[in-house]
Amino acid sequence: MFTAIADKVKQNNPSIVFPEGTDERILEATVRLKREGILNPILVGSETDIQAKANELQLDVAGVDIYDPDTYADFEELVEAFVERRNGKATAEDARKILKTPNYFGTMLVHVGKAAGLVSGAAHSTGDTVRPALQIIKTKEGVKKTSGVFVMVKGDQRYIFGDCAINIAPDSNDLAETAIEAAKTAKVFDIDPKVAMLSFSTKGSAVSPETEKVVEATKIANEKAPELVLDGEFQFDAAFVPSVAAKKAPDSPLKGEANVFVFPSLEAGNIGYKIAQRLGEFEAIGPILQGLNKPVNDLSRGCNVEDVYKLALITAMQGIEG
Repeated sequence: MFTAIADKVKQNNPSIVFPEGTDERILEATVRLKREGILNPILVGSETDIQAKANELQLDVAGVDIYDPDTYADFEELVEAFVERRNGKATAEDARKILKTPNYFGTMLVHVGKAAGLVSGAAHSTGDTVRPALQIIKTKEGVKKTSGVFVMVKGDQRYIFGDCAINIAPDSNDLAETAIEAAKTAKVFDIDPKVAMLSFSTKGSAVSPETEKVVEATKIANEKAPELVLDGEFQFDAAFVPSVAAKKAPDSPLKGEANVFVFPSLEAGNIGYKIAQRLGEFEAIGPILQGLNKPVNDLSRGCNVEDVYKLALITAMQGIEG
């Protein structure tokens, strides 16, 4: 999967910004991406500090762009754009302080078109990555909230799990929105989406406010995106195992072949992807943030070099797909 993504990204060679320029995992991944000619990495930070860290790691960062907010030639251009984007919520003085923060600086580079996307989170919390994105990049027209999904990979198997990162207690509209955006994310990875709205009930086997929320979300999603193969509410086995689906939901278009799974809450999604990762030995790539005007993606602070490399490819692919 990632070989095909790398080949496509390489044809476009987009710029991707990495606000954590001195993190050794970021440095190793970006040097590899540059060496392979896949994309153009932009590291944010002091050139002296980044070069010193690279020397310590015996990495050659020659040819890798390094942007230091303290010396960036077009800094005032970013200040003006930030003030305009915040629409009265920040003065130029505020902007000059805020844009010295690597994640805000990097996000502004994406906003003004200096980079196609951003990857952060190796040394920052999800909030530190998402907050600038919501304030500057903002969500697409018609999308009220961003959501976070994981691509779960094991051999030739690929699935989308969401929302596993952002919205703690989504309502029916939130779930429907996550489902529609997750189907779009699936297509980026050449997955023909078959979307299951998950619950502890299958087609009315239990009735509670929790199950009714998923039933309503399914209805909303089907109305907004009638072209999708999408159904709910489903227990996981009824969505995934054809023989169980034949017994519990014989009339469903999913037929036990779902590959995009929308969880009813953040706790369910987070637990679910970690079980698949640790017990099922799936590789969890993400979280990939959905619904933004331009791609901004969040690493886990426990990530490794390969995670950085792959999320950079995904971010670049999102930037190309638009």
